[in-house]
Amino acid sequence: MQRGHGGSPATGVGGIRGGWATPPEGSCAPWPPGDLRPWCPRGSTPRWQPPSCLRSNSRTRPLTTLCVYHRLRGVSTRPLPGAVATTVAPAWQRALTTFEEHLVLQRDASPHTVAAYVRDVTDLARFCDDLAVVSPAEVELLLLRRYLADLGERGLARATVARRASTVRTFFRFLVRTGELERDPASLLGTPKQGRTLPRVLRPEQVAALILAPDLTTPQGLRDRALLELLYATGARVSEACGLDLDAVDLPQGLVRLYGKGRKERIVPLGEPSIDALRAYLDDGRPALSNGTATDALLLNGRGGRLGTRDARSVVERAGRVAAVGHVTPHTLRHSYATHLLEGGADLRAVQELLGHASLATTQRYTHLSRGQLVEIHATAHPRARSRRNGRSGR
Repeated sequence: MQRGHGGSPATGVGGIRGGWATPPEGSCAPWPPGDLRPWCPRGSTPRWQPPSCLRSNSRTRPLTTLCVYHRLRGVSTRPLPGAVATTVAPAWQRALTTFEEHLVLQRDASPHTVAAYVRDVTDLARFCDDLAVVSPAEVELLLLRRYLADLGERGLARATVARRASTVRTFFRFLVRTGELERDPASLLGTPKQGRTLPRVLRPEQVAALILAPDLTTPQGLRDRALLELLYATGARVSEACGLDLDAVDLPQGLVRLYGKGRKERIVPLGEPSIDALRAYLDDGRPALSNGTATDALLLNGRGGRLGTRDARSVVERAGRVAAVGHVTPHTLRHSYATHLLEGGADLRAVQELLGHASLATTQRYTHLSRGQLVEIHATAHPRARSRRNGRSGR
């Protein structure tokens, strides 16, 4: 059972158990009637301590928005990454709250996805508030285009602006579908063209140096080696790797069951090096890290809990510094995994399945060729390049 910040069990909205409840009737509550917030029934006055996801960075900006994901799921002490405190017009706030509940309860979106959508819509609401547009019903297509232009003027990357445009379309489509709006002002909102940037790819020898970086004389080092091997052997996203439980890994068969975006399941094979690294970690590293605590998580942190994505990124970045291969992220290993498979002759459709991509177009970005391959192809195929090479060889 989850508990509220005051340590007492509470029932959240919709009968969902969690650390959220309305204050008792007649209580001396420091928030508006009906506002759902964590409370402690001890004493005559409920005490309220906002979870870290609701704490504003500004001492002057009031907190008026409750994190719906926490309220509905009862995750009362774990912060939502990127969640922000907001002050927007009531009509925007009502629409935003309804949208949040839809994301959590109907779409079963992850905390990261919910936080990103909330952050994006809140930014739009603030932009509209500044222009005295105090309700989603007052929004016009021209205003939305001005908003996207404003994002570009703020220096946001094209990919970020494109994501914001997608969020805006999703938000207004939801309001129309639920009857909150009669028309969709975002139906004709376009997406800014994005400049294509090729992901960084490590050479195989750089990957080998990276994986050898951890100190295997410590439990943390055994875990770090297992994490690095796992990321490169499977191409897993960092969230997928950190979310693995013990029963998802079948070392005798050399397989791992990953859950991607939308909880889509896929089975990915492991190579011998990753199997050996995982077995060493499970035999010697994990028991030392668990501190006697019972948990199903495969990768543990120093306190015996599940390794978080932020800590996993730090592990990869630290290994990159030790191996002197520059700045490396878990996604660098995912890019390298896909590129090395394709360079080795793997079928694009098979790589799509291994990566868990819903669209083949997403996988096609990995079909770029390395500089060395381009030079080799040019030297082999171009007439002038062949003549230069033959001239040099005849000297």
